[in-house]
Amino acid sequence: MSDRIAALRRFNRFYTRVIGLLDDGLQGGAYSLTEIRVLFEIRHRDGCSAAVLARELGLDTGYLSRILSRFDRDGLLVRVADPLDGRRSILRLSVDGDGVQGGQDVEWRAKAAALLDRMAAPAADRVLAAMAEIERTLGTPPAWELRGVVPGDLGWIISRHGSLYAAEYGWDGTFEHAVAEIVTDVMRAFDPAREAAWIAVRDGVPLGSVFLVRQSDTVAKLRLLIVDPAARGLGIGARLVSECTAFARAAGYQRITLWTHSILTAARRLYAAEGYVLTASGPIQAFGVDLTEETWELALD
Repeated sequence: MSDRIAALRRFNRFYTRVIGLLDDGLQGGAYSLTEIRVLFEIRHRDGCSAAVLARELGLDTGYLSRILSRFDRDGLLVRVADPLDGRRSILRLSVDGDGVQGGQDVEWRAKAAALLDRMAAPAADRVLAAMAEIERTLGTPPAWELRGVVPGDLGWIISRHGSLYAAEYGWDGTFEHAVAEIVTDVMRAFDPAREAAWIAVRDGVPLGSVFLVRQSDTVAKLRLLIVDPAARGLGIGARLVSECTAFARAAGYQRITLWTHSILTAARRLYAAEGYVLTASGPIQAFGVDLTEETWELALD
């Protein structure tokens, strides 16, 4: 951990120097970096309250109040009554404030352009992609969504099952091969009237998936439920399981069955919460390890 902390602090020192935060500042050094950011937010939000600014910028309300008071004194700010709550003011920049912030924008854009001009296009693209990854990782995770399977998803489903189960449970390559066979068999005779597949995505990146397929006229089978470790805790697994239940009911099935293993405790909790009942279990040697296989069923009547 100490090495990681040192690396993070080293990067912070490097980056603040590269983007010019150690310079005298913008607009002749008249405003601090925090004040510059507050001006930017007010200008680009087209009206907001001090409470919203404090919450979304993570600023102490007293500190923000002092910043806004300075803007008042400098003639940069206009406060108008909130039409929905007369006790609250909406903040906007005055003509002078708009000019100051516009000038700051010009300077920051020039700094950014100069930095990018120092790099060849491929290098700039790599840097920007790394920045986006840092933002995604450290920021608030954006909302995820469910959609149907599209070209490219099947490869992810097979590969992610293989790598994840190898890393977390020590299963060998025969498991990935088995998943590939299941996916191939399902998609070869896929009937959209009685079968479905869902994949959870965030910013186009797959996070989880599941199949609901026909086993007989009255029985459906839930297959290949997976949630990427980076997305656990977001409710994706429960949603995927419940989508299978809803689809099976609408398609006229009487029961859903599934095959799993006792060590998959997180998945088993999802099944139990949905109403599935363990109906059979027994020892099995598969995928290079000793396992206990299980059959779970959910009655839909």
